Amino acid sequence: MSTAFKAADILIPQNVDMEKWAVVACDQYTGQPDYWKRVEETVGGADSTLKLILPEVYLEEPDSEARIEAIHDEMNRILGTDTLKEYKDSVIYIERVQSDGKIRQGLIGMIDLEEYDYRKGSTSQVRATEATVVERIPPRIKVRQGAPMELPHIMILIDDEEKTVVEPCSAIKNSGEAVYDFTLMENGGKICGYALDDALKTSVFNALDKLNDNDLFNKKYNLSGYPTLLYAMGDGNHSLATAKEFYEQLKRENPDKDLSAHPARYALVEIVNLHSPALEFEAIHRIVTNVNTDELMKEMTEALGLSEEKAEQGFDIILNGTEKTVYVHKPTSQLTVGSLQEFLDSYLKKTNAKIDYIHGIDVVKSLAEQKNSIGFILPDMLKSELFPTVIKDGALPRKTFSMGHAEDKRFYVECRKIK
Repeated sequence: MSTAFKAADILIPQNVDMEKWAVVACDQYTGQPDYWKRVEETVGGADSTLKLILPEVYLEEPDSEARIEAIHDEMNRILGTDTLKEYKDSVIYIERVQSDGKIRQGLIGMIDLEEYDYRKGSTSQVRATEATVVERIPPRIKVRQGAPMELPHIMILIDDEEKTVVEPCSAIKNSGEAVYDFTLMENGGKICGYALDDALKTSVFNALDKLNDNDLFNKKYNLSGYPTLLYAMGDGNHSLATAKEFYEQLKRENPDKDLSAHPARYALVEIVNLHSPALEFEAIHRIVTNVNTDELMKEMTEALGLSEEKAEQGFDIILNGTEKTVYVHKPTSQLTVGSLQEFLDSYLKKTNAKIDYIHGIDVVKSLAEQKNSIGFILPDMLKSELFPTVIKDGALPRKTFSMGHAEDKRFYVECRKIK
């Protein structure tokens, strides 16, 4: 038995200033162009992944096409130098010291896109955890088309309570030499990486095979006859969806070719144990503006059976300067956020109201003070709820949870050829 996660030919930079090389995931700080300006100043003329990605803050800029062309040119230039050393058939064990001092362990390898389906209701081995916004894929495909290599900020979760896959790989620190070890810019903490030896690689794949056992999977979640969900998206869902669409496009354009061994069939990812103490799920709250709050409350109370009588699902409403807790007696999802979001989605379709997704409670309270505005404070999602909910409900509503702070997201370090 073999799962969707494989060893890969991984490119790692050498003889460069690693602190300038590694930058945070392109979908972070999208509302803070000053952050990316600072990064540009830090990097200057040095070799850097900044020149190999398109930060999404610039996605709608008129010069985005020129930026993409420059990215492809820079990729080709770097591949023509000795900047990147290829580690053949490798899995890299990494330790990331986050800004809070906690250590997140992970494994870098590649995922088989044939085993991934991001659509709701998917029963594939690799699944999206949140709804994929298909409109976000085409601009990203433009970056991948013509690109000779990829850089991952994709983080995939495994539910490994016994800690059999990732954690034992820390043993490589006793016998192996780090392929990199450096401090990350902009309060990103530190990171080190080690190429696994053959024995540890074998133990990783054996442990994944065991987690993939369908009988054990159904027993674990108290189910019957469900296909195994082994890999659930943590971060970078739209990036993996882009890689999938690009590969499917290649197959459509070359119906007579066997692309089963094509490098675009795979995407470089990091897998992390859901049970890592460094991983924390935080709720993402909602603010609805430009809305008739009386009408919204009336319809929502009826649709969700809201009352102040306690129930399993509940959330706080901030309206007209007051805050109160209400409970859902007619849930439409396994999660509170799902029941609320399903109602809001249907309600917003028939009004001119706007919704925004907010991380901080104080920000929601402040915004809810505006006229015709209402705020919703949601409970944090338990990590233990993720896999059972995705198995039973399919992909969760968009913006269900956030995994850590922006500075702790994946930084680009490794690359892989996709041509």
